[in-house]
Parts: sequence; C-alpha cells; structure tokens
Amino acid sequence: MQAVNYYLVIEKIKQKPTKIGGLELTEDITENRYDKGKVISAGNLVQGVKSGDIIFYDKHTGNTMQKDDKSYQIITVKEVVLIE
Repeated sequence: MQAVNYYLVIEKIKQKPTKIGGLELTEDITENRYDKGKVISAGNLVQGVKSGDIIFYDKHTGNTMQKDDKSYQIITVKEVVLIE
C-alpha cells in the first residue's frame, strides 16, 4: 500500500486508559484533541515525515480504510502536529 501526493497512511496507536479517582477513562472520553499513530506510507510529495515515524495528528480528520482486517487512517501531511 503506497500513499500518493500529500497523503499519509497511518496506523492508529491505542492509548492506555487514564485513571482518575479510581475511574478508568478511555481515549474517547478524555479531552485529548490529538491521536497518536505510526506512519505506514508517506506520499511522494511529503517532506519531513517518513514511513515508520510516530506522529500526533488531529483526531477529527481524515478517512478510515479497512484492509486485511486492519483499520488505517488516511490524512494529509498538513494534519500532522508533532513527530515523536
């Protein structure tokens, strides 16, 4: 699977649940605006991000794609806010 142009194929990294006062909060409930993911494929026009990088990106962006029973997020490079 190869991304083209300014697109990235991301595999989302599941965040550990947060415990507050004995309650376990999942990532959907916490107010974190960004998701963490591993870049599977970077398009030919993408600069500064490469396959294998761990990134943070806006969780309300992109589209989900299913392939081989795995879920991938397709985003543009402008949605990346941090490279770990």
